[in-house]
Amino acid sequence: MPPVVPPFLIGLIVAPLAKRLLKPLVRGVVKTSVGVVMEVKKAAHEAGENIHDLAAEVAADMVAAQIASGDGHRPTETTGPYGEKTTPSNHEKEEVADRVEGEPRTPKIRATAGAGAGKTS
Repeated sequence: MPPVVPPFLIGLIVAPLAKRLLKPLVRGVVKTSVGVVMEVKKAAHEAGENIHDLAAEVAADMVAAQIASGDGHRPTETTGPYGEKTTPSNHEKEEVADRVEGEPRTPKIRATAGAGAGKTS
């Protein structure tokens, strides 16, 4: 009958060998993974910038087309959300009259029911 070698003795002999063999292998895998993640992150950032630039170009083209066609001015009669004809209120007419020619219009701030929902500060 062969002699019985306790498992802990096998572990004492195999552990240093495994450390020498597996450490470079694991290090290479981690290094490659980090490199791939960095490249993907860089590519995603560049793609986002390209999409943003494209959206800005399209918006500029749309504004230029509106100005060229003469649609850049506010109409006196508009269509409401359900197709009905609406006219500007007296308050809106006063705002337009108070504005100096060429001065940009300030955007209206509207409160929404879900404003700030899900955000924590």
